[in-house]
Amino acid sequence: MPVTLEPLSPKRLPKWLRRSAEEYASDLISLGRSPSDAHRLATRSLGNSFPGGQPASGQYVFDVHDGPGRPVGYLWIGRAQGEDDSDWWVWDISINEDERGKGLGRETMLLAEHFAKSHGARTLGLSVFGFNTVARRLYETLDYETTSIKMKKTLD
Repeated sequence: MPVTLEPLSPKRLPKWLRRSAEEYASDLISLGRSPSDAHRLATRSLGNSFPGGQPASGQYVFDVHDGPGRPVGYLWIGRAQGEDDSDWWVWDISINEDERGKGLGRETMLLAEHFAKSHGARTLGLSVFGFNTVARRLYETLDYETTSIKMKKTLD
């Protein structure tokens, strides 16, 4: 079955927001942030895009389905923060671990591109942590270009 995007129900949004904040904080901790700093940053970041627990204008969260009623991940996409409404961003994408390696991430990204373009986007950007080599390879095969690189060294 082809992959489809289904808008996340308002009833499930609070749970998704908590999970998304925890996942983002976990990634930040992996990069060396303190747990308290990571949780504070993740909460603030999501709060800006979901004021009062609701998506801000131009922000969309979808369940990724591989068949009717069969969620296999999620996608958060929307306008980038700035003045250009045609500049869009994949804020978060995740395919369930047991479903990876089946091309679902690729299909989801292609749907994200189509959705963004149909809503006026001329560009679609994303960030990927350096340790996520599988995702980086996927984005490169979809013709995403590296526009900046952050580097860090732990000093002993």
